[in-house]
Amino acid sequence: MTAASQRQCFDLWMLEHQRILHAVANGFANGDDRHDLMQELLLAVWRAIPAFQGQSKPVTFIYRVAHNTALTWKRSEKNYRARLDRFEALQPPTGTPANPEESSDREMLAFAYAEIRRLPPVDRSLLLLHLDEVGYAEMANILGLTESNVGVRLTRIKQRLIKTLKEKTHELR
Repeated sequence: MTAASQRQCFDLWMLEHQRILHAVANGFANGDDRHDLMQELLLAVWRAIPAFQGQSKPVTFIYRVAHNTALTWKRSEKNYRARLDRFEALQPPTGTPANPEESSDREMLAFAYAEIRRLPPVDRSLLLLHLDEVGYAEMANILGLTESNVGVRLTRIKQRLIKTLKEKTHELR
């Protein structure tokens, strides 16, 4: 593969599927780490292009590369993130928005992403793929699971998140 054809493929894929990388970055990283992870994801896709043999859809390939990269990044950044989280906990909260409803929505979204980041890595990947409306068969292919295992795990993940989010909603009232 020539550099020009690799660049053309990358540009096309990013035009069509960049939101996948953003969703993975948001699901696996918090704060400024999202930018770092996003760079890692872009680089991983770029490097993986020559290995793409067309045996799957490009979107499946991109999901696989992105999720594997995020899992590796998460493992290598675990200690760094723990130190960063401790530091961020010491920071005073920023000013409150004028619209209380907007503040509540943002708080719920931040809480939802925080809960997603607490999930085990494979469960996190499953939920992010589900939120992107990826089918069970494709999820199974991306993560190396069976379709039935995908269904069971997603049901349990959703039940756990619904319970947690209901508790948080109750706290906000």
